[in-house]
Amino acid sequence: MNSIMEPTIKPGLTGKMEHIVRPQDSASNYRSGTLEVFATPAMIALMEQTAMNSVQDLLPKGFSTVGVEIRTTHLKATAIGKKVICESNLVIVSGKELEFEISAFDEVNLIGKAYHKRVIIDVKRFLSRI
Repeated sequence: MNSIMEPTIKPGLTGKMEHIVRPQDSASNYRSGTLEVFATPAMIALMEQTAMNSVQDLLPKGFSTVGVEIRTTHLKATAIGKKVICESNLVIVSGKELEFEISAFDEVNLIGKAYHKRVIIDVKRFLSRI
């Protein structure tokens, strides 16, 4: 597997996603707060999705990635209806481990940063162990 991925999955690979904050993305909906603003758990999910999507199409058939670590700072609140842009940068590839730096912006500010680690898995093998 590593020899198949080596030419394509390497540091410097980037990903980008845009998301309009919906009421279901709010802190009050997630019960992580009481306000109608973009919830930290929703921001983290967008960050993980951005990193995952940046490598998924480069993996061999039957492989995927799973998140195993995330360290996040949520810097600014974002209102419902505003656009969030998330950008990931693959900074370290170590065997099956992939380490990303991720930033999220609303239409004006940097709203969050994260360090995120994902591991490449064989989906059938992974699911057979659960």
